[in-house]
Amino acid sequence: MHLCFTPITKDGRLTAKEIIGNRVQLTKWQDDFFAHMVKRFPDLERGESASKTGRRHIPTRVFKQAANLSKQAKDINALLADINPLNAGKRKEEIRIKLNKFFPSMEKLEPLLKKYGREIALLEKENSSLEKKLAVAKPSVKDQLEAGKQQQEIQFLRRFYDSVPEEYKTAYRVAQQKQPPSQQR
Repeated sequence: MHLCFTPITKDGRLTAKEIIGNRVQLTKWQDDFFAHMVKRFPDLERGESASKTGRRHIPTRVFKQAANLSKQAKDINALLADINPLNAGKRKEEIRIKLNKFFPSMEKLEPLLKKYGREIALLEKENSSLEKKLAVAKPSVKDQLEAGKQQQEIQFLRRFYDSVPEEYKTAYRVAQQKQPPSQQR
């Protein structure tokens, strides 16, 4: 459950700092809210605080970006596989257009994958440990399939990106640097 509210002061200003304060006070608010709710609903459980676990949230948009890029990479691979002497010119242009969309997005995603790589690895390790401890209470097949699919897409994406010859990546970066900032993708 997520509780959302708009911190508006008595004089009508929107300001979380005056209502909540800092991060420590927000954590206290959350603790107090849980204490209040558990009185009414004793079976209510609370997850561990990120301040205690040291975890960072991996935004859904990162997974969505990876899935989108994975689809683009598969489309590019399909075009490459379908090249023959009769359609080579047309396919070359289609591939160039798709690569011009793919590279900027992949270049933005790569640092995010590295940034969250540690958290992903820790979560995978923790999941493995929990599965061993809770052999009876395994995640649903749907959840396992979804997690596996996301992991495969990220691995596919990295392999595809790594398989692109470095001279193409360099040529793309050089071409981007020559363009005025307003035209860069």
